[in-house]
Amino acid sequence: MENARDLAEHGARSERKRRDSFGMFDGYDSCSEDSSSSSSSEESDEEVPALPANLPIIKTNGQVYTYPDGKAGMATCEMCGMVGVRDAFYSKTKRFCSVSCSRSYSSNSKKASILARLQGKPPTKKAKVLQKQPLMAKLAAYAQYQANQQSQVKKAAVPVEGFDWGRYIVGGDMVGAPVSCFKHVPMGTSWGDITEGVRIEVPNSDSSLPMKVYWIASVIKLAGFKALLRYEGFEGDSGQDFWCNLCVPDIRPVGWCASVGKPLVPPECKAIQHKVTNWKAFLVKRLIGSKTLPSDFCTKVQESMQFPFKKLMRVEVVDKTHLCRTRVALVEQVIGGRLRLVYEESEDGSDDFWCHMHSPLIHSIGWSRSIGHRFKRSDVSKRLDGQVDAPGQLFVKVKDVDQSGEWFKDGMKLEAIDPLNLSAICVATVRKVLADGYLMIGIDGSEAADGSDWFCYHSTSPSIFPAGFCEINSIELTPPRGYTKLPFKWFDYLRENGSVAAPVKLFNKDVPNHGFRSGMKLEAVDLMEPRLVCVATVTRIVHRLLRIHFDGWEDEYDQWVDCESPDLYPVGWCQLTGYQLQPPAAQASRERPPSVTKQKKKSQQYKGQKKSCY
Repeated sequence: MENARDLAEHGARSERKRRDSFGMFDGYDSCSEDSSSSSSSEESDEEVPALPANLPIIKTNGQVYTYPDGKAGMATCEMCGMVGVRDAFYSKTKRFCSVSCSRSYSSNSKKASILARLQGKPPTKKAKVLQKQPLMAKLAAYAQYQANQQSQVKKAAVPVEGFDWGRYIVGGDMVGAPVSCFKHVPMGTSWGDITEGVRIEVPNSDSSLPMKVYWIASVIKLAGFKALLRYEGFEGDSGQDFWCNLCVPDIRPVGWCASVGKPLVPPECKAIQHKVTNWKAFLVKRLIGSKTLPSDFCTKVQESMQFPFKKLMRVEVVDKTHLCRTRVALVEQVIGGRLRLVYEESEDGSDDFWCHMHSPLIHSIGWSRSIGHRFKRSDVSKRLDGQVDAPGQLFVKVKDVDQSGEWFKDGMKLEAIDPLNLSAICVATVRKVLADGYLMIGIDGSEAADGSDWFCYHSTSPSIFPAGFCEINSIELTPPRGYTKLPFKWFDYLRENGSVAAPVKLFNKDVPNHGFRSGMKLEAVDLMEPRLVCVATVTRIVHRLLRIHFDGWEDEYDQWVDCESPDLYPVGWCQLTGYQLQPPAAQASRERPPSVTKQKKKSQQYKGQKKSCY
């Protein structure tokens, strides 16, 4: 009998030792040392109790485990934080989920503190040795817990899919503009040191387990919000690389799985299983000195996705049919900071206008009257329930200017981006000086007699330039329509018209370190059809001015845009916010409507029909 008991105890110890060899998959226990020291607590010598016999059985790799039914009560391991069925926990007090955790509680693991440092946490005297428990037993317990939690939480919105940025970028060996170039987008000012080589925890898609599990991946290439990732263990092998948006909820900093008890399991691909025999030592070596996301990264993403404009807020916005005036519009929809505004007099809601909440085209109620801008009064006498004027602090503040000294005057000449043909910089004239630094500008040679096509730019706008700007920077200047003395010379033109050029010192000469480079890919609004966000490329940079080319379209549809324009977005912005991205014209799945032609026309409507990226 004694021999039988000895053999049974030896077998039980061997079984525990064999099952503990799987513990590294559960969390960052893979980075901990084997806990060979004995615990001083009374629990260290106790046996692991048998699981209740009435639980359903599963089989994996020849091993038999059981799923908890959730009726025995839940417990949380004081060592690793693992949540599971109380009766399945180790010791009488049910304080620990395994012998390893019980012993590790009284020992100090130097290697586990590596992960604490990766998370920005100071090492403690009792650095947590991450989860060490038989793989399937812990996964089974967690599966039931996760299922119970998911039944109480609504499913998150599915990101907009469609155009494959990853394949497009890799296939053409392209570069995406970094998120830090776009201060107005989520995480634009908090992107920090997220670079190639950063390690993160991502869902493991190469797993046959019945629940979501994670593994560590390295950032191989960045393109805006999108990152090309490679699972640890596939060094030098790009066959399993995949693209992912770093701001989606499933992306986590290293150490997150361990802190919340999520399973951490390496891919099952045979290509790496034979390469690594000791995953613990492998991960420790790979993680030492590496960088990960900030511990509050996901929180910051969620916070940056909150936008102050709400439905039914009233604003003043440019009249798309007469640029010289503004109208009252209501916020109908907010997507990623972009606003769908419906003009107040629109009966069916179809008369709308899209712009970003930081656009210079929208203002608080009363703005037009305060500066002397034309305004079309609404015939609507009764407001809808819930309508409220958008607070003034929600709008972008322009720079204060001193108009008391030398200032712009009516009739002064300059160069300006034509809002009705954004590929052109034209000869223009100051038609009226308004208050607070605003100017009404007209394009020479194509103005309506009643001034209905004048447009408003602030004196600090990056869309107006002193005479000679184009010549100095080798940009083609569009002369006045019908002007025959070509090539155009400013000196001759001013003399012929008895005009003067606006002083150079009155223009905005600030050039920020924007970070854009020629050839970078991004997502850009087609300002001639501002509801559309299209795949685009920066083709030229002149100081702070960017030439934006819409992929798949002719160069004549390019647009000049400021580097800080709120109508430019990094790769992956549409996917993140749920906005529809228009693919390059050659890849569009539907043909353009017959009514939409590629003839380059000027339209009195700001939302003109230049092209349609369907």
